[in-house]
Amino acid sequence: MQYVLLIHQGTSPLPDTDAWSALPQGEQTAIYADYAALNQDERITPGPPLGLPADARTVRVQDGATITSQGSYHDDPVGGFMVLEADDLDAAIEVASRVPAARLGGTIEVRPVAKYW
Repeated sequence: MQYVLLIHQGTSPLPDTDAWSALPQGEQTAIYADYAALNQDERITPGPPLGLPADARTVRVQDGATITSQGSYHDDPVGGFMVLEADDLDAAIEVASRVPAARLGGTIEVRPVAKYW
């Protein structure tokens, strides 16, 4: 079964930020190594890198008019995603728990892939 793992960054530090620079070099190296290990897992198809939430545009249609606003729709925007082939939800949760953002102030949302039509 396929699951989508949505990475909500929360307060997890992103590279090229002051919070990232404040992390000890060993922790930065460990975070990169953990993401690299996930990318080597043959069950995972990583999503493409997402731009920063500040660069996003939120689009909705109201009364037939397209309305756009700058930034992400959510206060805790998605920082990335991956698609995982796993036997069951427990296996997907185990992989989600290895995403560094989950231990650094973010959350990982696990959703089964569904067919609607």
